[in-house]
Parts: sequence; structure tokens; C-alpha cells
Amino acid sequence: MNAPIIDPLQGDFPEVIEEYLEHGVMKCIAFNRRGTLLAAGCADGSCIIWDFETRGIAKELHDKDCVAAITSVCWSKDGHCILVSAADKSLTLWDVVSGEKITRTTLQQTPLQARLHPGSAKSLCLACPLSSAPMIVDLNTGSTTVLPVSVSDTGAGLPPPSRNKFSDGSPPFTPTAACFNKYGDLVYVGNSKGEILIVDHKNKQVRAVVPISGGSVIKNIVFSRNGQYLLTNSNDRTIRIYENLLPLKDGLKVLDELSTSCDEVDEAEKLKAVGSKCLALFREFQDSITKIHWKVPCFSGDGEWVVGGSASKGEHKIYIWDRAGHLVKILEGPKEALIDLAWHPVHPIVVSVSLTGLVYIWAKDYTENWSAFAPDFKELEENEEYIEREDEFDLMPETEKVKDTDVNEDDEVDIMTVENESVFSDSDMSQEELCFLPAVPCPDVPEQQDKCVGSTSKLTDSNHSGSPLSEEAGQNGQAMNHASSPVEGNIILF
Repeated sequence: MNAPIIDPLQGDFPEVIEEYLEHGVMKCIAFNRRGTLLAAGCADGSCIIWDFETRGIAKELHDKDCVAAITSVCWSKDGHCILVSAADKSLTLWDVVSGEKITRTTLQQTPLQARLHPGSAKSLCLACPLSSAPMIVDLNTGSTTVLPVSVSDTGAGLPPPSRNKFSDGSPPFTPTAACFNKYGDLVYVGNSKGEILIVDHKNKQVRAVVPISGGSVIKNIVFSRNGQYLLTNSNDRTIRIYENLLPLKDGLKVLDELSTSCDEVDEAEKLKAVGSKCLALFREFQDSITKIHWKVPCFSGDGEWVVGGSASKGEHKIYIWDRAGHLVKILEGPKEALIDLAWHPVHPIVVSVSLTGLVYIWAKDYTENWSAFAPDFKELEENEEYIEREDEFDLMPETEKVKDTDVNEDDEVDIMTVENESVFSDSDMSQEELCFLPAVPCPDVPEQQDKCVGSTSKLTDSNHSGSPLSEEAGQNGQAMNHASSPVEGNIILF
């Protein structure tokens, strides 16, 4: 689609389901840094990497030692590695190009989420287990460092009391959300007391505390791509956006200066005073009518939009707000619960995962605006007779022709070097980034004549109540386009 003919007043956010991806039962998704590849963790323990440009499978990572469902997937900054956490308490680091396993570590609890260090340290990751405090895991040695989840912790990461009970005899604990900041020198932990802890993970020390109004359990915590905003999702059904007042680099140094300048005697009050200078509440988002819970919130790629996926059973709703707090769009999908979503890093595209294991691609419904070609362009509702001027098609004299530019036609033009984009160029990128994978051709399937393949109804629009599930409607690993899908009845493949 040509950018000049797009109406700029339409809004740069997705509106309809463009197509969907189908391969097994997918549970979680993650884009690489540029959005060219999409990784999806499946219920059988495999990880599928889709080429997002062609909607085809570029690589399938499967560990024979893992048959449990994948709980999270995370790309390294350069795209050469993928960290996969599974329900069998394992963390596996994969080499994307070779498809080989680099290392595998088994924790004592099931990791609900695992994130690689955003810097060059690929061996470090942040894991958020089901029944333990967040921990820093060294994937090379398997050693773990449990992070504190409250001010009273002495660094041992003692879990706060909770109502949750586990049948395996483990202590009661509310799962705690945590994330690295942009450069990975600090960890932001959201605990069950409704506090955001800023933790120096190397020294296992809480450096600042930001209390949240209401004191509800924090279920999700995530930074925007540029590191300027922090998003939290609490049990009080409210999504909050905080502005990051710390510099993106050397945050520890600034925290030391703030701690030194603070004259509070009580340690807890001192940490709160420092926290007030680290994060400032920017906006609150909620559905004031239905008061629904949020399953997965996130930012858009440029941080201009805030997205919240509904946690209601049987609903596939995605709410989109602008940063000013206005609700601009509600996307309604099929009657399937939403379990994960991600916004494309570059384009206005949202990818969501349903409970049935399908991945839906929401895209912009573009309307062409031909009057945007030129300011004096006029759209005609019907044909009009045009009378040309007398000299309109006269030959122009040589003196009035546009002069040629001073360009040396013998100079070689470099078409191989790719210039760094300001959005993606980072000074600490020491390795070439992986953007695409070579295509691996699949063997041809012999044609079978006069064979009817049953199929259920495919999704015809974003408000359809049905699900595009089918037993044999398409081969695994193939993207389904709703525009070419059968609306009802059976389809015969020749």
C-alpha cells in the first residue's frame, strides 16, 4: 500500500483480522526486534518460527526432552537466540540459525515467564516462577539468584504471605511480575502488596519503592520499547502507565545520588522518597462500565498506543487507547478466550493467541485517499468534459527545460550497504542482527483426485462469532487468509 494515498486521519492502529496462522496448539508469541520473525511456543513443547513477511514456517525448534507446554518465548537482542520456558520447569536457549540447543537449565519451579538480558549478556535471564520470587538465572552454570520482593526481605527473596495453596507442598505464594529496564542494569518487580520495587539485581538490593494506589496484586509489568514508560496491570482491573524519570543509562548512579540526598531516617520511607523521583504516574486505563480484568497488556511499537487484552472467558476483545487515555478502538474477535498478544515493532499490526491455539493477525483496514496525491487534486463523482488550453501541449523551448543535475553517471552506486535506522541502531550491538531465515522447501504432496476434505466455516470478518478451526482445512504451517476462506459448507481440494 502506497503511503501517500493513505488517509492520515484514520489512525495508525489495527482494525480487522487480516488472516490467521495455524500449526498445532500455540500458547505464546514474541516478535524479534524488527518484526520480521514471529516465534510461537506450542503445547507439545515445540517452538515455531514464522517468517512474518510470507506467513510461512521458517524453522521449527523441538527438544526431545521437553513435551510440556511452552509458557513463554523471548528473542535475544540480535535475533540469533531464543529463550524458551516450559511447564516442565525448564529453560532452553536455542540457536535460531542452526536450530540446535545451546543450553538447557531446569528450575525447581515452573517459570511462567522468562526474559533474556536486553544487553549483550545472553547467558543471563530473568525468570518469574509460579511459586517463588523472581530470579536471575545464569544459563551457562545453572546458578540462580533470587530477587527480593518486599522491603522487609534481606535479599533471600522470602515470599510474602498469600492465600494461594499448592498441592505439591510448596509454600503459598502469589506469582510476581518482573522485567528488566532498557539496558538491563535494573529489575522492576511488581509484588502482591501493590508495590513496584526497583532492584539492583547484581547486589540483590532494593533501591526504590513506588506504591500503587489501592495496593492490589500486580499481575503484569512491562517497559515500552524506548524505555520511557512503564506499564502495570493490577488485580483492581486497572492498567497504569508510569513515566520513567531515571536516565536510560547509568540508572544505578542516579539512584545512589538520590539515596544520598534523601534525608529520611526510616528506611522504608527513604525508599519511597527515592521511588517518587524514579517513576511518576502518567495515566490509568480501565473499562469503567464492565470493569473487566486484563489478561495481557502491552505498548505499541512506538509507544503511542496502549493495548489491553480482555481476560473474560469466551471473549477475544482487544482494547486500544492512546497515551492521552482515550479509548480509540475495541477489536472483537471470535468466541475464544485470549491468552497472549503482541504488537508488531514497526507496523500497526497486533497478533493475538486464542485458547484453541490459533494466532490471529489484526491489521489496518486501509482506505485509499486519492486526493492526497496533490493539494490541487480534485475527486470527480462523474466524468466531466475537459477543454485544454491553446498552448497546453506546445513544445517547450530548450532554454526552459529543467537543467540536468550535476551527477556523475560513472560513479558506482552502493546498493548493498544497509544504513542503520535510528529506531534500531544501538551502540552496544556488537553482532550482525538476524532478520530473516533461509526458506526450507517442503516435499510436494501427491495430488489426490476426487477427495473431499471437510472444513468448518472460516472467519469472514472480525466480528464473526465462529472459529476458523478445521480438521483438515489446511496443512500445518500455512497461513489462512479469511478473504479466500470458505464461508460455509465444504470445500473440495483438487
